[in-house]
Amino acid sequence: MIDLNQLATNIRQWALELGFAQTGIVQPALDRDHQHLLDWLAQGQHGNMDYMARNTDLRAQPDHLVAGTCRAICVRKDYGSDDGEAWRTLADGERAYVARYALGRDYHKLMRRRLQQLADRIGAAVGAYGYRVFVDSAPVLERALARDAGLGWIGKHSCLIDRNNGSWFFLGEILTDLPLPVDAPASAHCGTCTRCIEICPTGAIVAPYRVDARRCISYLTIEHHGSIDEALRPLIGNRIFGCDDCQLVCPWNKFAKRHDEPDFRARNALDKASLIELFAWSESEFLNRTEGSAIRRSGYENWLRNIAVALGNAPTSAAIIAALWARQDDPSQIVREHVTWALARHALPKPAPTPAIATQRAR
Repeated sequence: MIDLNQLATNIRQWALELGFAQTGIVQPALDRDHQHLLDWLAQGQHGNMDYMARNTDLRAQPDHLVAGTCRAICVRKDYGSDDGEAWRTLADGERAYVARYALGRDYHKLMRRRLQQLADRIGAAVGAYGYRVFVDSAPVLERALARDAGLGWIGKHSCLIDRNNGSWFFLGEILTDLPLPVDAPASAHCGTCTRCIEICPTGAIVAPYRVDARRCISYLTIEHHGSIDEALRPLIGNRIFGCDDCQLVCPWNKFAKRHDEPDFRARNALDKASLIELFAWSESEFLNRTEGSAIRRSGYENWLRNIAVALGNAPTSAAIIAALWARQDDPSQIVREHVTWALARHALPKPAPTPAIATQRAR
């Protein structure tokens, strides 16, 4: 006979040993969150993320996603870094801002591997059981599950917040048929604060707890393909992959833990890289340098598109103008369009060729 209370205690300890900062257990009941999702979809606020509109019933019924599910084991993995460095990068128009979660290795792989190790330890203790591991990889309402498991509340910016640890963390779940004892849900503590709404560069947080992806910089620079709305381009600033403003300004993040997980350390000096440097990457260099990184998700064309926008917003300099002209004939029509826009932002004509070059062309 399995002692489920002791097993739950053991699961929390095993999760800590695997590097997870917190674990909660919940019996899924997601009708209210499912309705919120359907309303968001009905208003088209998911943009072109068509996958969000698929399998909506599965999001509300985890037992249909994984047969026999009666509990979700939810975990938190912190990735907090130096907020000061983030603000300094945002203030320097010549530097590239990459969302803090994407500076290192892709968190999906690390989280999934460790969750699988946790699932294996449970199996070693109880024998064969039903389960499936998830890390932002299937129709799962993970923030709602984590909230109900006591890991935090969903803030007005739609991120999960813990009053003792802020919001700089990843989430993962194990859906299981083990009837473990459950935890109390977290209570909300945003109060009257609206800092996240007020700071959003593009006004994407259209109401408390409601983000219109079509205006969100994270969506525009990662999920969206094609041309970026010209009205939004100046508001993107130097953010080339994602945006953290709503988290950076959240007062609860003064409690966020700073962790030095080796896999989350910045690669390729992306926390301090210049826009010109990154704009010069060839496609092969992009693929090599982003191997095992979440940045791969944007693709090379969007990478250049995003940097072209940021260069259009950067302080005018000869080096920035030269970098943009170097991409004027890029094979991608999308990149060329955004380069042309960026050059127009600097209101400078193309430099005249030197006499030597003109003579050579005349031959």
